[in-house]
Amino acid sequence: MRGAAHVSLVGLSGTGKSSVAPLVARRTGRVAVDLDDLVQQQVGSTIAELFEVEGEQAFRRRELEALESTLEGPAAVVATGGGVVTTPQAAGLLSSRTTVVWLDASPAQLAPRLSADEEARPLLAGNALERLEQMHAERGPLYESLADVVIDVSAGTPEAIADAVTASIGLQP
Repeated sequence: MRGAAHVSLVGLSGTGKSSVAPLVARRTGRVAVDLDDLVQQQVGSTIAELFEVEGEQAFRRRELEALESTLEGPAAVVATGGGVVTTPQAAGLLSSRTTVVWLDASPAQLAPRLSADEEARPLLAGNALERLEQMHAERGPLYESLADVVIDVSAGTPEAIADAVTASIGLQP
């Protein structure tokens, strides 16, 4: 463990980052920050609308800015977007300034969780399972290279996963 004040949750869409972050934050006396929510607040539109109007590159730039500002603030549990690790500068910040927890599950387990939410997740448009498999192949090595801890989120409630996260990084309340 790096002993960082910040904890970041990384992983594919559907792994529960946004659900688990507030629970871990509450258990460890940190603030919870969801980068996707922060970007949406800053631009005044949804991620899907931002992708449509400005494209993925603009979203990644805004995501990096949100991460930078978050890491300048109080100790936080950061729910990242699934693709944050594809921006080298963001990956470097996560690695150097946070304890990185990879929430991992197979694409086959994630696809059913996300099937009703494809409109809000522009990178999953079309065949969600196929896209998740492709993303897992591309991003899995990046998640692995950054991760201080890997938590299998195939089963279990967000509360149980939050307990596993806090125990694995030595932040029991």
